[in-house]
Parts: sequence; C-alpha cells; structure tokens
Amino acid sequence: TTNSIMKKVILYLAVAVLTGFGLLTIFLSTSVIFDLFDVRAKEGNYVLFVVWSNFISSFIYLISAYGLLASKKWTFKTLGFSSIILSATFFGFILYIQSGGIHESKTVGAMLFRITLTFLFTLFAYFTINKNRTNERKRLTSRHKSNFNYFAI
Repeated sequence: TTNSIMKKVILYLAVAVLTGFGLLTIFLSTSVIFDLFDVRAKEGNYVLFVVWSNFISSFIYLISAYGLLASKKWTFKTLGFSSIILSATFFGFILYIQSGGIHESKTVGAMLFRITLTFLFTLFAYFTINKNRTNERKRLTSRHKSNFNYFAI
C-alpha cells in the first residue's frame, strides 16, 4: 500500500541522514583530534571534551543507523544514551564558558543543534520500532485471548 511505501521511504531517509551525520561527525572530530587537513586551525578555539563527545556520538549514530534499518529494539536506547552524553557535555561546556574558558560562540549553536537532532532521532526510533512492536504484541495477545475464550467452557 501507499502508506507502507511512505513509511519505508521515511525510514530509509532517516537512516541515510543518521549515517551521513555520523560519518561527517567522525570525519570532523577525528580531523580536530588528530589535526588532519589543518582542521584545527580552521576550527579556532575548539573545546576538546566537546570534540570527544561528538566523536563518541558519531559511532553511536552509525550503530543506531543499523539498528533503525534492522528494526532493533535497542536503537532508541543507544540514541538516548547519545542524547545524555551530549546533554552532559553541553552542561559541562556551559560551566566551562562561565569559568572564562576560551571557545567559539558557534559551538553553542552547534551543540544545541546536535542535541536536538539526536533527541528527534531517539523519538523517531522509539515510535517506529518500539511503539510498533508494543502494538503488535498487544494485537497478538488479544488474538490469543479471544481464541482461548472461544474454547472456554
């Protein structure tokens, strides 16, 4: 049906965006960490713990893209974990700024964007995988109960 085709298109689009975001993040964060392609100079006053947080999250994005594609129940948990990592990092980053730490102002917006996007992917994974499995389980359970009642004396 048209509805199932649309759901598949949205799923594949989400997987592509998550994969692309993960790969881009790996490239950028490793370029800063290992000073590849003069990215450090271009980034200016980067904050290393923020870069490491992004680096860790990039692998979580790639693992989660597979989980989303394969409808693995754990996908929303991995993305939720990434949301927690990024939020804790942002909290630490705010404390770092308040204590006079040197940073680029664009990092605040970039972190908020990353946290929001990760949280939206977490919700997407929950509602496309876990919620559907719960509804399917309820449907199967009610079918079995009705069959059982049919044979009850």
